[in-house]
Order: sequence, then C-alpha cells, then structure tokens
Amino acid sequence: MRRAQAILISVDGVNGAAVKATAREALRAIGRARRGGISVWDASGLFEELAVADEEAGTPSPRTLLLLFAADLAFRLRWEIEPALAEGKVVIAAPYIETAVAFGRATGISAGWLANLFGFAPRPGDRRYIDTAPPRAVSDREGFVEFCSERVAGTPTALTRQQLLDRTRIQLQIAARRARGR
Repeated sequence: MRRAQAILISVDGVNGAAVKATAREALRAIGRARRGGISVWDASGLFEELAVADEEAGTPSPRTLLLLFAADLAFRLRWEIEPALAEGKVVIAAPYIETAVAFGRATGISAGWLANLFGFAPRPGDRRYIDTAPPRAVSDREGFVEFCSERVAGTPTALTRQQLLDRTRIQLQIAARRARGR
C-alpha cells in the first residue's frame, strides 16, 4: 500500500484574519485522510506572554520579535508540523517564514541575518500569499505583523504602524513574485 505524500503549505500575509481564512479554506480542500491541520503563530504562547507583560518589560525591538517568532516556529515544527508530516499528512503553516522575513526586511534587518535565523525551517511544498491589507480596527488585529507593528511603531525605527504594515506587504509581494518565477 502506498503512503500519502506529506506536504507543508505556507500561507503568508499581513492580514491575520485573511491568513487564517485562507488556511481554513485550504484545509477543507484537502481530503480527510490527508488532513493534518493548521499550525498558527504563537502556538507556544510566547507572544501571549509578551502581550500581557508589564510596561517595565519595555518595548521589544524588531529583532527580539523575530527571535521570538523563530522560537515559536521551532516549537510548532517540533510539536505540530513535523509529527503530522511524518504521518504523511498535509500541514498548513499560517503564517510561516515569509511573513516574518517580510516584517524583518520592512524594519531594515538584513536578508542574510534573516536567512540565517530561519535556516532551520524546512521549505514548504506549496506557498500561498495573501495580499489583503489588515483591518484598521484595533479589535480586528490578530496576525503576527499586526501584533509586531503595534509594538514597534514609533520606536527607534521611526516608522508608523501603517508604514510598517505597508512595507511588510510590499516585501511579501516581492516574495510572491520571486516564488512564481521559480
């Protein structure tokens, strides 16, 4: 009997709600036998802890936020993604590396540093890019980029929240064009 081929699908974008909706749609399209699940950011709870931290903790830098994302991704890989892939399942990572890399590039972090940071993560077999702007209402923000832009806006980056979101979106558009060219 032939085992189903495992596949990792990445869904990346700056609008957290749209990323989750696309991941759910992709999961529904996969046959029940191959369905592994959706792995979302903050599975480890690191960002939840950061969200409730006292002001004394200070404002995290973009590098700190990216290091936390990498730690959370390592957790997701170890406990969610790799076990399902080992069983021949399809796993959707929403978001995955490209979202974090785009945020890093938008804040001026070098491509080399980011490639080194995320070098441990396997390449997805399929990539989906969501080019939808995030909502303006504070209560509707649920994505990684939205969370991080809210935290670092107006700090030494000297960028507003909207500028960070726009720059990250542009970086994701570039990544999507590059991926189509492969």
